[in-house]
Amino acid sequence: MKYLRIGRPGFETPVAFSDGKYYDLSGPIGDIDGEFLKRGGISTTAGFPEIDIAGERIAPPIAKPSAIVCIGMNYAAHCAESGAEPPAEPVVFYKHPNTIVGPNDDVEIPRRSTRTDWEVELGVVFKQRASYLESEEAALDCIAGFVVANDLSEREFQIERSGGQFSKGKACPTFTPLGPYLVTPDEIADVQALRMWSKVNGEIRQDSNSKDMIFSVARIIHHMSQFMAFDAGDLLLTGTPEGVALSGRFPYLKAGDVVSVGIEGLGHTENPTVQA
Repeated sequence: MKYLRIGRPGFETPVAFSDGKYYDLSGPIGDIDGEFLKRGGISTTAGFPEIDIAGERIAPPIAKPSAIVCIGMNYAAHCAESGAEPPAEPVVFYKHPNTIVGPNDDVEIPRRSTRTDWEVELGVVFKQRASYLESEEAALDCIAGFVVANDLSEREFQIERSGGQFSKGKACPTFTPLGPYLVTPDEIADVQALRMWSKVNGEIRQDSNSKDMIFSVARIIHHMSQFMAFDAGDLLLTGTPEGVALSGRFPYLKAGDVVSVGIEGLGHTENPTVQA
């Protein structure tokens, strides 16, 4: 099953996409949020009316999560281009949930920014509480679905002006485009074998695969559950591969650019950039 949300901010309609058709889930469903995912979502679209989404804004596929937990430096080639050694265990930082926007919404270049960067990332959304998990297999059982994300970053804020933490350069408004879909695990044959890419103005920047992760999705969830609890509806971003502007190979984003990220089986975002 693929879930999405359509409509203007604050008035989104939950939708299911199955067998080439869209179904209106509004009414008894509520929204695509932690409570819906905790109940297991839906197993069939029978009984739900078809809906035409042509011309509608595609919203973020999940309602605002209580937390966005992010893993840094999780691809060896990205560590190398950043001038860092691969970490011995996952590096963690947080983003504010209000950074989330839809897959085609405007992304704002922050005021005083000259180093706004892109990062394609595989996002994981939880369907139940994950705390002190006993195994990596148990970690996979906590997943409601996967989503493509752009973990935008302002590198000066993140590095030179960070005070030792990443979040200052990660939590600027609009810095987490998501979507278009939340895709349930049964539609993904192997989450550790998905092509990932990013483009700026149609030119390829990143072109990699989730198999190159240092820490797998299951390992990250199991490891992090020993230190914190994920709740249903929370979002985990699992790191980005090489090919970002921080490498020095590409210019940073500027107002007027269009930045796109995509993951095999999950769809893609395509966000125009504007000056904040």
